[in-house]
Amino acid sequence: MPLESLPILDLSTLDDGPDAAEEFRAALLAATHDVGFFYLTGHGLTDDDIATAFATAEKFFALPLEHKVRLEMVNSPHFRGYNRTGGELTQGRVDWREQIDIAAERDAVTDPAAPAYMRLEGPNQWPGGLPELRETFTVWEQRCAAIGSRLLREWALALGSPADVFAAAFADRPSTLIKLVRYPGRRDDDRATQGVGAHKDPGVLTLLMIEPGKGGLQVEHDGGWIDAPAMPGAFVVNIGELMEFATSGYLKATTHRVVSPEPGDVRLSIPFFLNPALDSEMPVIDLPPALAADARGVTQDPDNVISGTFGENMLKARLRAHPDVAARHHADLVGRPASGDA
Repeated sequence: MPLESLPILDLSTLDDGPDAAEEFRAALLAATHDVGFFYLTGHGLTDDDIATAFATAEKFFALPLEHKVRLEMVNSPHFRGYNRTGGELTQGRVDWREQIDIAAERDAVTDPAAPAYMRLEGPNQWPGGLPELRETFTVWEQRCAAIGSRLLREWALALGSPADVFAAAFADRPSTLIKLVRYPGRRDDDRATQGVGAHKDPGVLTLLMIEPGKGGLQVEHDGGWIDAPAMPGAFVVNIGELMEFATSGYLKATTHRVVSPEPGDVRLSIPFFLNPALDSEMPVIDLPPALAADARGVTQDPDNVISGTFGENMLKARLRAHPDVAARHHADLVGRPASGDA
């Protein structure tokens, strides 16, 4: 039977005893080996938490354009800030969405000998007239990071490794990123449906909250596309290329896309990305024989070479997606591999 919807996992069952925890791990392993995506319930965020996040996002997007453009990403060498609709590319084509990127709040790295990817470390751009944006999404980052860290421990156990096998890569400087995304309706012609083009995430783990009642996300599976609309109170979870790398291809980083809403409609989403420190090397797990026999190997794409160092993957993705930022701040990196020393 073809798969018609994503698997559903309940994180709270981990607290129901050893047998329930083993069942959760088995389901987690199956979902991310076979599909690469699943819905996650029982994560601890309440309906009020979710409503507050979307209400705050709506307040940001309702700001006058002249206020939002003060925060444009092109002003940030760290790829933080606001992008107008049409300001990002996937596979060289324009994504039809408006968004702001909020990453881990840190000082910029000024060491000229640091690897080029350390340029991604730095401060965010915040709107002065909306202090609740920073307040709300600082808490959201902390809550989502805790959920993601718990999932990583369960993956480790399910893969036959110690629960803390991934911990050193994240240490005290995990690379977190929140996007607040607004997709306006669009149908200029039959091709104008790219909210976000087909892609794989370059990191470890994504927790996506979709505005209640909305669709648009599609996940590739067996040559077709599975619709993944919002499920009340649930995250859509997927793994990225670094988890594929860490498991020699046993876990699957899956291609996905977003189709624009119909004209007159709007869709909001809040993806959270949990990744290692920029300069950390993701460990390659020594899989048990039964799993190793079914490991497919890491995807080999000469146009998208997967590195075990998260910063190399992320810088490559950022330079491609935001050529205006690359041209203004990183002209020395354009046209050469996005790794190595600055």
